Amino acid sequence: MHKRIISTASAPKAIGTYSQAVMVGNTVWLSGQIPLDPGTMEMVGDSSVAGMEQQIHQVFKNLSAVAQAAGGSLADVVKLNLFLTDLAHFAKVNEIMALYFSEPYPARAAVGVASLPRSAGFEAEAVMVLPAR
Repeated sequence: MHKRIISTASAPKAIGTYSQAVMVGNTVWLSGQIPLDPGTMEMVGDSSVAGMEQQIHQVFKNLSAVAQAAGGSLADVVKLNLFLTDLAHFAKVNEIMALYFSEPYPARAAVGVASLPRSAGFEAEAVMVLPAR
């Protein structure tokens, strides 16, 4: 098994002991992304409705940047795991997700959690399968 570590400055650098993504064969595991601006490493948005919209967009932008660094795109995602500190924002996540993903959508789980790193309201991780080369 040969694993390749994926890293890009276009997404937030790891804030712990993990890689942005790991590729084995044509499968890529993308680590959870929270709404950090990759340039400043500061959180975007807050817990307001407008702030949560900013957070959700930033998370999907970060995931997209890591997917691109691995040679793919969000269209290659086969499994998406979502974590929200307030499930009242679930409908907004669906609405914004539709701007970044198109049918057929990946398999998905959405989980309500007590808290996330840096007091984020939203986090997403993904598994991506790239076309055989």
